Amino acid sequence: ADNIIGGANFTNDYSANFTNYQDNNGHGTHVAGIIASNNKVHSIGVAPSSKLLILKALSYSGGGSVTSVIRALYYAASWRGANNEGVDIVCLSLGTPKDNPLLKEAIQYLITKNILVVVASGNDGDGSEVEEYRYPGFYNEVIQVGSIEKEMVPAYYSNNNKEIDLVAPGSAIFSTFINNGYRTLSGTSMAAPFVAGALALLKEQGLLLFNRSLSESEMYGQLVKSTNFLSDYVAFMGNGVLDLSKA
Repeated sequence: ADNIIGGANFTNDYSANFTNYQDNNGHGTHVAGIIASNNKVHSIGVAPSSKLLILKALSYSGGGSVTSVIRALYYAASWRGANNEGVDIVCLSLGTPKDNPLLKEAIQYLITKNILVVVASGNDGDGSEVEEYRYPGFYNEVIQVGSIEKEMVPAYYSNNNKEIDLVAPGSAIFSTFINNGYRTLSGTSMAAPFVAGALALLKEQGLLLFNRSLSESEMYGQLVKSTNFLSDYVAFMGNGVLDLSKA
């Protein structure tokens, strides 16, 4: 909770109260915990010093409209905090099977604002090399993340397509949940926040090493360097498996 810097609600939950972005599903809290938990009991949180802007675009059921997601994306691009801070990284553990030009336009707008967009690839996989697509994950502009098992093999459910950028742990991930609880969940939704958290760390490292904020393309280059390529699974891996020990 101490990492949350602000938020907004783009759904009809809570009578469409814009200022009430409380999670009433659990999925978002799980994702947020992977990125930035400061847990003193369990080892959770890739980038515990990062700040979170919580934008609720999905309802209590876990579903929602593409319009709500688009509105949240433009809000993220224009948001400014009390100290004029802005959004550096957007994490989208969601997807739709239908391409939407307005969604792509919103993603492209974020890129022009030097914001990195990390997206889960989706859970439609069948373990074969047949390609599966979810949007905005399949857009070239985003960082599309697939999932691996702890044995360092591709998760059977993880979408496979030519736009996968890298993979990260996504199976049996323990993280924070609603009602001050914890839960173990699996999916590419869990893999994407590992990469978002890694980018936050790389952003911090860039400021320390270069005394300036790195561009979106520079950050992507640093991320690709922080991977291990597993040649046995070329079709599923993109640039490889996230490995921050190489950063």
